[in-house]
Amino acid sequence: MSRPTFRRRIGGAITALVTPFRDGVFDSVDMMAHIEWQLLSGIDGLLVCSLTGEGPTLTEAERIRAIEICIELSEDKVPVIVATGTNDTKTTLEETIQAQRLGADAAFVTVPYYSKPTQKGIIHHFEQLAAQAELPIIVHNQPSHTAIDLAPATVARLSEIRGIIGIADSGCDISRVDLWRPFLPERFSLFTSNDASALGFTAAGGHGCFSNAANIVPRLFQSMQHSAAGGNVGAARSIDERLQPLFGALARENEPATVKHALSLARDIEAEVRLPLVGVGTETAAAIQAAITPFQLDGSGRFASRNTYRLGL
Repeated sequence: MSRPTFRRRIGGAITALVTPFRDGVFDSVDMMAHIEWQLLSGIDGLLVCSLTGEGPTLTEAERIRAIEICIELSEDKVPVIVATGTNDTKTTLEETIQAQRLGADAAFVTVPYYSKPTQKGIIHHFEQLAAQAELPIIVHNQPSHTAIDLAPATVARLSEIRGIIGIADSGCDISRVDLWRPFLPERFSLFTSNDASALGFTAAGGHGCFSNAANIVPRLFQSMQHSAAGGNVGAARSIDERLQPLFGALARENEPATVKHALSLARDIEAEVRLPLVGVGTETAAAIQAAITPFQLDGSGRFASRNTYRLGL
């Protein structure tokens, strides 16, 4: 399957999609409804099979079907990015080539975790991927999960590798935009995967956010990102202030569980997660309920029905 390349269009508000389960089984119906709502809400891109989507727990068949659904429903309207990173270069390459064959627009590849490679090992890992896969690669730098942070010299080297088009940083250090930008080529994009710092990152010159919260408030998150990118910082800040309590509530525990809990209150998506993840605790559940209450649209205490797609969010 061949699709247009979206290299210059990956940016703005990109939803790191959850993967719905029901009674232990991948729920393709809920996933289709969720993606359709995201697209109707104006989201700029879709990331599938990431940690938020519980990618490591998906079977091969579930993973393929999740990617296929994303690609089929996007209909080339927005880029579909597939998380393919593992702690093994061979497996990561296989997953990346599979995503390429299915028609993805880019691969979202974490710095290898658990084995803690050196900076040299990280560079060789991504060199191998870029040399053997044709899919554009976005490097995900997530030290809280990998126990490794990219050194500036490593960032500079990665930016020189043909096929690597950007880095998504998970931290709150907005100064990295200014630190990294001087030695990066113009074609190279910088993203964040941290909702709480998304506004500051974009205002500092970043290109967008891979967002967990956009699962719940896609239109508001997209409006914040577009306002910030367009220089309307006042409007963006106003939205960000409204969203910060939600960002904080989602970050209280692991975000697949917190995001799904919010969606179970708002969009009829099951809160079910797969072990070793478990559902949220009582205090976190109360914090999430309080955080989403200002965004509820009807008297039932829920967002608009997934079947009506009222887009106040």
